[in-house]
Parts: sequence; C-alpha cells; structure tokens
Amino acid sequence: MATHEVFNQVPPLAGHDVADEPVLLDGLEREGAGWAEPEVRELGRLAGTEQAQEWGRLANEHPPVLRTHDRYGHRIDEVEFHPAWHELMTVAVTHGLHAAPWADTRPGAHVARAAKFYAWRVDAGHGCPISMTYAAVPALRKAPELAAQYEPLLAVREYDQGLRPPLTKNALLAGMSMTEKQGGSDVRANTTEATPQPDGTYRLVGHKWFTSAPMCDVFLTLAQAPGGLTCFLVPRVLPDGELNPMRLMRLKDKLGNRSNASSEVEYENAVAWRVGDEGRGVRTIIEMVNLTRLDCVIGAASGMRHGVTTAVHHAAHRKAFGAYLIDQPLMRNVLADLAVESEAATITMLRLAGATDRSVRGDEAEAAFRRLGLAVSKYWITKRWPAHAAESLECLGGNGYVEESGMPRLFRESPLNSIWEGSGNVAALDMLRAVMRDPQTLDAFFGEVDLARGADKRLDAAVQDAKDAFTDTATIELRARRVAERMALVLQASLLVRHGHPAVADAFCASRLAGDWGAAFGTLPPGLDLAPIIDRATPKTT
Repeated sequence: MATHEVFNQVPPLAGHDVADEPVLLDGLEREGAGWAEPEVRELGRLAGTEQAQEWGRLANEHPPVLRTHDRYGHRIDEVEFHPAWHELMTVAVTHGLHAAPWADTRPGAHVARAAKFYAWRVDAGHGCPISMTYAAVPALRKAPELAAQYEPLLAVREYDQGLRPPLTKNALLAGMSMTEKQGGSDVRANTTEATPQPDGTYRLVGHKWFTSAPMCDVFLTLAQAPGGLTCFLVPRVLPDGELNPMRLMRLKDKLGNRSNASSEVEYENAVAWRVGDEGRGVRTIIEMVNLTRLDCVIGAASGMRHGVTTAVHHAAHRKAFGAYLIDQPLMRNVLADLAVESEAATITMLRLAGATDRSVRGDEAEAAFRRLGLAVSKYWITKRWPAHAAESLECLGGNGYVEESGMPRLFRESPLNSIWEGSGNVAALDMLRAVMRDPQTLDAFFGEVDLARGADKRLDAAVQDAKDAFTDTATIELRARRVAERMALVLQASLLVRHGHPAVADAFCASRLAGDWGAAFGTLPPGLDLAPIIDRATPKTT
C-alpha cells in the first residue's frame, strides 16, 4: 500500500561531464596540454554516466578473491576479479592513463595524462596498477636492455589481462613490491635476499608485506644483493611459461580501496633481473616513488572534486526549513569552503604535472621546483582530503552516511593517499632532506611562489613566514609538518592569485593565510563573494 508520496529527494548525479570544470581546463591549457582537451572531455563524459558509476560500485561491492590452488591442488596464485574491474581497467588503459605518456613525444603528454587520471574518478582501486605502470618506466630505464624489451609493451593502449610470459603479450602492467613487515617506509631494513646466478639473473628469497595488484605482469622490487639494497624486475610468469615462485599468501582486508587486491607475497627463489647497480636500489626506485606520489596528489584532488560536486548537487535539489540548502547562508559557506579547497588542490596538481612533463624533457629548473613542490603538496593535499570527504558527506545528512549515496566509499578512500608512498611524517621529512641535500630546490620553490609577489599582502606575509621557518635549524625536524603545511599553502595561494578565479583566490588568502578561519570547513569570513565559487563547483547535468 502507498502510505506516502516521495518528494524532496535528490536525483542521481549522472549525465554530466566530470571534466567540465574551469580550473581543470584552464590549467590543462596553461601547462601545455590544451591539445588533449577533447580526450579529457570524452573521458569526463564517460565518468559521469550511470554505467561507469555502476562499474565502480560493483568492483567494490564484489572485491577480488585469492585462488591459491586449482581443483587438483596445483599452485596457481591467481586473483579473481569482478567483470566490472576489467571494464574499469580497459577504459583506463585505452585512454592512456598508464605508461602511454612515455611513448608520446608531444609537450604536455604527462599533463594530459594527469588530467585524465583526475577525471576518471569512478573508482580509486583500479588506479593503483595504472599508477604503478606509469611510474615504473623511469626506474626500468636504469637497465637499458630490459627497458628496450618491456617499455614499449608497458605503453601500449590495450588491456591484455591474464598471466602469460610477458614478452609474448600484447601489453603489460607493472607493479611495485617493496614493503616488508619489519620496515614499512624504511625499505633499507628489508631482509629479502637476492643471490646472483651464473646466467646473470638473481634468486629472491623473502617476503613482502604489501604488494598491490598482484596480477600485474612484472614487478619492481627491492632486495639485499651482495652489494647492498638493489632494485630488481620480477615477472609473474617466466619465459618458459612456468609461474615464477611469487606465492600469494593472502589478500589484505582494508578500510577502503577494496576493488584493488593488496597481497602478502613470499619469494621462494623467484627469478629476477637486476635494474641498476647493486647497492643503489633506493636511488634507482626514487623516480618511480616520485611519480606515484604525484598520483597521490592527483587522486586526492580528484576525490575532493567528487565530494564537493556531490555536495553542491545535493544542496541544489534538497529543501529544508522552506528553502533550498544551496540558498541558505551557512550551507553556502560550507560549500564555498569545500570548493576553495578543491580548486587549490587541482591547480596545484596541474602545476606539478607540468613540472613533471618539463623535467622529464630535461628542464633542470622545473625538476628542482618539482622536487620540493611535490613533497609538500603530497603531505598537505592528501592530509586535507579526509576532512574534506567527511564534510562533503555531512552535507547530505543521513543520506550521505548510507552506502547507496557513494559517500561512505569516498570517505573510506580518503586516508589512503596520505599513507601510500610515505605517510605524513615521511613526506614532511622528505621535504627537509631535499633542502639539506640540494638547497637549489628551496630557491626554485620560492622562485615559483614569488612570481605572485606584490599581488596580495596576505600572501606576501605568509611567504616571508615560510622562508623564516628555515632559520631555526635546531627545531626544524620537530616543526617539519608545520613547515610543510605553510609551504604548501603559499604555493597554492600563489597559483590561485596568478591563475585562479579572483573570488577563489581571495577566499583562500582570507581564510588559509590571514587566519580568519575556523578549524572546520564552513568558517569563511564575511565579505567574500561566494556565488562564483559555488557556481564553479556546480555540475552541469543534462
């Protein structure tokens, strides 16, 4: 029996172009990849469809299952995924979100890839193997003979699933296998042993505590060779078709990122090829880590945008106390504050993507800026996402706390990017390490920030505070998080003042720099122009 009429419920957010946002498209053009806008928009439209959103839901509600043995007792070490996972992977690979930029000679190729990675936000889990494949190429180039064989296959825009000898496949995916139980981020504490063989290969014996996406074709891993910690390439299947003895012990039961299989692995004399010199494993792998850290920033920025557009969409269709939520002053403060944080993250990730693109093409000044800019941005932007996700969820009230809204999944994803590739302390200390080892990075960073000098007094004062923070070296490690935070804020402010919408830049400086801001979102000071900020975050549905 019908007991009531359903009304004042918000329609699904679907049928819109996820990439249709000024801060993304303006940055794409500014950073040298305007030519990629049609493909970014194509992917954005697909991300906004009900079908793509359903793939993301299904891949997380039906997480991967480990199959260690077949029915006859033979060891197979396979992970079974829901078909939705393979749909997501197909889209990501065919649109070049993996290693495709390394085969693209056009300036801005890495910026285009960053924008597409940002726009394809229907599921975070499958982004893990995509990101690792993208990041593997620079490390692999430390072994030119291996790179000549594997790099072209890593860049192919084809998703060729299934375990077969890598060099017999049409396309490959790469993973990372570094973390061990006793070490975590301290990879120098790794105990996995690598023993050289007469044929030039090595045999690996040991364990890995976190190996995500274990169905990738090849893995870059760290192990202790006679000459010290060394990087190796480990295929899942050997050239003769036999499984390499990488034993999948179990899959992790994680807070979020559930569509992605994260495993514990035992190497039982696994065959490996050395990448780079013995004893230089960390130096070999560092560029891979920097690129996956960039993807942590991109993912957090994308997650923030997802959260704020969902919140704005809800507020535009939901009434309370006789008026739409979006027209009520306090809710407008919350939405605008969320939108400011989102735009600051997006404009920063695009600048870092541009620096990445130019640095891989030999621009040393851009490489120096990127070194420090990435460290502080990885620290701060990934730290901001959980609070942002929580506030976005709360904008939907009780509906946001229900799984069907998608917001709980977004919230569960939000802490991961701060943990992955070095948690907050690691990122902040990495910033200090970069400054101590190469003071040019600090000069390059403030050279970038100072391009906005004189445009906003609040920014000028904050920049001076950030510079002064380095004068007291006795306590700087204790203050590393505060220093990294301040540096990230002045970088974001400088970019917004120079390139952002004036209302967004004014709100950012008034709140984040001038101190007139509370501990929670929705505490922007009076006198700001909130209308264009909210309008820029409003999804244009068809």
